[in-house]
Amino acid sequence: MAESELNTGLLLFLPYRALENRIFAALAEAGFDDFTPAQARVMQRIGPDGTRLTELAEQAQITKQTAGFLVDQLEKAGYVTRVPDPTDKRARLVRGAAKAWAAKEVADGVVAEVEKEWEEHLGRRRMKQLREALTLLREITDPWA
Repeated sequence: MAESELNTGLLLFLPYRALENRIFAALAEAGFDDFTPAQARVMQRIGPDGTRLTELAEQAQITKQTAGFLVDQLEKAGYVTRVPDPTDKRARLVRGAAKAWAAKEVADGVVAEVEKEWEEHLGRRRMKQLREALTLLREITDPWA
């Protein structure tokens, strides 16, 4: 298949997958090798004050049961805790634990490094245009934007 024949979704996915692979390699090297990409997709949706399991499932586009299973695994590994929701005594919030924030620091460093490489490759103007275009696309693709 010629480059020009690749659909836009695939053209968006390929750099994302390359970025994700770099992040997971750096996390493993830093000792954070005990969670999966599926668990990470749930973990990255946890807000700073915690997030309800139903919201995590909805945002990750998985069932509540699957989200519960992934959060159970993350809790056992020490990445998250469950705490009572101060706004609803019956509900619980999933919060990131210190281990999750330490892993996020490693991941954020890799993201910054990769974005710098992309900017060097594309040039500052094109990188700015890419970010602007993708930000505009969120208006019609991201229900949580």
